[in-house]
Amino acid sequence: MLNILYAANPDDWDEYGAQLRVAFDEAGLVCNLIQDAANPEDVDYIIYAPSGGLDDFTPFVNAKLVQSLWAGVEVPTANKTLTQPLSRMVEPGLSLGMADYVMGHVLRHHLGTDHFAAAKPGVWHEGLIPPLAQDRMVGILGLGALGMFCAHKLADFGFQTCGWSRSLKTDDRVGCFSGDDGLAQVLAQSDILVLLLPNTPDTYHVVNADSIAQMRDGVAIVNPGRGPLIDDDALIDGLDSGKVSGATLDVFAIEPLPEDHPYWVHPKVLVTPHIASATRTNTACDVVAENIRRGEAGELFLNIVDMKAGY
Repeated sequence: MLNILYAANPDDWDEYGAQLRVAFDEAGLVCNLIQDAANPEDVDYIIYAPSGGLDDFTPFVNAKLVQSLWAGVEVPTANKTLTQPLSRMVEPGLSLGMADYVMGHVLRHHLGTDHFAAAKPGVWHEGLIPPLAQDRMVGILGLGALGMFCAHKLADFGFQTCGWSRSLKTDDRVGCFSGDDGLAQVLAQSDILVLLLPNTPDTYHVVNADSIAQMRDGVAIVNPGRGPLIDDDALIDGLDSGKVSGATLDVFAIEPLPEDHPYWVHPKVLVTPHIASATRTNTACDVVAENIRRGEAGELFLNIVDMKAGY
């Protein structure tokens, strides 16, 4: 019997516990699912989230995999005690939720609906007819699982799409770029820019004064990725100058966003409270069970994180 430690948010234990047992049964796994490890050396797999409070992985000398329930991995990759393989969460509900958020806010900026929402009574905004989606370029910074999924949804709707990633991707419907020159090309041609990069030293403040200067005049920015991707002062300067027409921001360097932060009152910024997407329990449990099945069958794990690269 496998010993599986649940080391995620204890408030979610009842829901996860029930769904995991169903998923384990369906995968043909015989598991002892526990919340406390009296004998850490007996733990075979760890189901993990930073909210669970597990900080020291050293005692789990026989754990074959740490399966995260979160897509973001900046917390565990910074933990020097984590030497076991780490798998990030990639599951259909997370991808669908992110695509819904991205599509909704790309359409807000594409259609210019904020102009009408802020209109004073009696002010008739003639002439604000948006171009067709096929005449807009949406750039995605970050073409991992979530970024590419969102890019495909945008392409399905009719937008032109391009994207940038650290390693060059290839795709029939998305113009793919990498490297410094590739980043410059994506910045220069995007009418709307979506940020879905991981939080690493290489991506810190990828949106800064220099990169904003390379963007199209009137670009709109949507950030459901990570807060530190944006230099806040540079973005506010871009918004004030008109270089950036608007920003939808879901993630921030400090969360909750401080009450006195200028984003709250900036007329061109929409703040949402880190709700772009979330792991869905039922589909996440299927992913967990599949990865454990793979481990027991001697197959490669899904979505293993490169600890040095940070994603």
